[in-house]
Formats: sequence, structure tokens, C-alpha cells
Amino acid sequence: MKYEQAKKLVKKNLSEKRYTHTKNVKKMAVKLAKRWGADPEKAALAAILHDAAKELPKDRQLQIFAENAIIAENAPMRPTSVWHGIAAAILCETEWGVHDPEVLSAIRCHTTGKPGMSLLDKIIYMADMTSAERDYPGVEALREEEFEDLDMALLHALKRTVDFVKEKGGRLDDQSVAAYEDLCAQLGARAQQ
Repeated sequence: MKYEQAKKLVKKNLSEKRYTHTKNVKKMAVKLAKRWGADPEKAALAAILHDAAKELPKDRQLQIFAENAIIAENAPMRPTSVWHGIAAAILCETEWGVHDPEVLSAIRCHTTGKPGMSLLDKIIYMADMTSAERDYPGVEALREEEFEDLDMALLHALKRTVDFVKEKGGRLDDQSVAAYEDLCAQLGARAQQ
């Protein structure tokens, strides 16, 4: 699937608000890709598709997982708030003709992160966290930091996600914790600052 095809598919299946967010994520992802030496076309494709399953009903997402149990892995056991990334990656691979493992991975983990994130994974995660319509305490600092030190920005974004879910009393996805701990280990002393 090429970018223009993906854009049409997403526009048709998302609300205006969600589509605006998606376009903003794409713009930020392309900027970050250019800054950090990733492929801007892959970043654009992953970004435009990252929320393609966001507005699907939960029962439809469960059906996608059941029909694709091997690639869905343990998705139904994870918090429902992260299902859409997994469902979108599955739809991309099984129905929409996206076979690039980097793009599929970035879509799949854009909400949670994961240990050993690739450059594209990091870019899509951060673009989603810092897209233009995002307005939360600290977002401006993250926007600056992601262009100066992508790994530290990611560490701060993951920490913010973990803290936010805990504060709200929500169910924390194990992958978010694992991603944070993995990045802390990679960054060592820098992570303590």
C-alpha cells in the first residue's frame, strides 16, 4: 500500500477529529524522520495508518485478534486502550498490503512502546505524543527535546505515560513498563538526570 492509498482509506474510516490528529502525527513523523535520518516515506505511511483501527468497536477488534491469533499474540489480554495499534498493524498486514516489518512494528507499538524500539518505532511513538493538537503539561518541552535527543525525549514520554496511567488508576500495559526499563538500561547514567 502506498501513502496516497492509505490516506484515502484512513480518511474514509476516521472521524474528522481523529483524522486531523492522524495528519498532525504524519507531519511530525516526517519532520522527526528527516531530523534523525529515518526514511520519511516509511514514517509517513506508519503515521497515517497508526490509528486506522482506533474507532473500530471493541468487538470488531476482538474479531480481528481471533481471526489472526498468531500475529495478535496476547492482544485480548492487554488493556483495551492499546488494542487499536495491534488491530491496525494486523489489518495492514492481512488486508491492506503493508508488509514492511518496520512500518508494522511502529504502528503496533505506537501507544505502548516496547523493548528494543527501532528508530521508526521511536519516531511514531513520539510523533503521536507531540502532534500539533496535543495540549498537556510538558508537551512543549517534549517537542523541543525530541529534536535534540530523541532517546531522552522518548524516556520522558514513556515515564509520563506510565505515571499518567497510574494516576488515573488505569491498567498499565506491561510493554510500556518494559520499554521504559529497557531504555533506562540503555541510557544508564543519562537516565538518572
